[in-house]
Amino acid sequence: MNVVAIIFGGVISFLLTPLICRIAPRLGAVDNPDPRKVHHTPMPRLGGVAIYLGFMAAYGLLGYYDGQFMGLFYAGTFIMLVGVIDDIKSLNPKIKLIGQIIAACILVAYGVRVEFLTNPFADLLILGKLAIPVTIFWIVGVTNALNLVDGLDGLAAGTSFIAAVTIAVVAWLNNEFIVATLSLALAIGILGFLPYNFHPARIFMGDSGSMFLGFNLAALATIGLTKSATVISLFIPVVILGLPILDTFFAIVRRFLNGQPIFAPDKGHLHHRLLAQGLTQRQAVGIIYLVDACLGGSAILLNRLTTDQGVLILVGLSVIILVGCDKLGIIGKHSLSKLKARNNNFQRL
Repeated sequence: MNVVAIIFGGVISFLLTPLICRIAPRLGAVDNPDPRKVHHTPMPRLGGVAIYLGFMAAYGLLGYYDGQFMGLFYAGTFIMLVGVIDDIKSLNPKIKLIGQIIAACILVAYGVRVEFLTNPFADLLILGKLAIPVTIFWIVGVTNALNLVDGLDGLAAGTSFIAAVTIAVVAWLNNEFIVATLSLALAIGILGFLPYNFHPARIFMGDSGSMFLGFNLAALATIGLTKSATVISLFIPVVILGLPILDTFFAIVRRFLNGQPIFAPDKGHLHHRLLAQGLTQRQAVGIIYLVDACLGGSAILLNRLTTDQGVLILVGLSVIILVGCDKLGIIGKHSLSKLKARNNNFQRL
């Protein structure tokens, strides 16, 4: 592992972030406050460009220019540029989704694919021709999941840092040393940006950052953590990225039950619910970091357990998370009432 290259990427990210902080307002890349957001003054975004440049500086020194890793370079650059345009021009959500799908297709064209799905109670399901659409769905889903949780100072960056470190550890334990190195380089690039983004933030990462990070985390997890033919293997990246995935899932359910467009913003996300409990931004982010770390530790543990033991851990995690979400009201009481009403109407029919 080239430690110098990894540290160099973090230094580049740290040094470039203040420069981008000054350039962003001139380009119109400013996040203005509104009733749904928690910040009260206009904030520059485009911080993701600093993370991207730091990561790519490390990538260039590491010299992984073959196959899937070139796909990671091209697709990651494309998704970052889509994010830059969105930060400056505010793209239509459908156009942004098309950009994410194109980036995922670039990755697939370089051989990055989920080849099978896992079933704890039966044999592995070999996807065959379905490998491409499943991979695109996974990549785009995680990209949007991280984008949606970027609602508090330092939240998306810290969540990505913990996920990247976890992927690095699991990949290293599975002898996927290139994926481990790149994941660690991504983590250090985030670390260079985080001092400027933690509350009170001086700059936001914007979609250029949240989409780039979500995309790369999903891609690295696919390349490095889904090759083992063990039943539990495909659950590991899901657990690592569990909080953004669940928060996005509950948001979709909540908006569907409330008759809202899926892409419509609201204040029902986990971080909003924690703030509603009277927590400060730092406290809410700290709690989410703790949950992320617990999920990361669980993912590492899953890698060392038998299938039966792993299933027990997954069931336990699911129960704890669902109870916690219910207590915080992430789905929403009104949404649950509507769900019960629809169920009663269905039973009468």
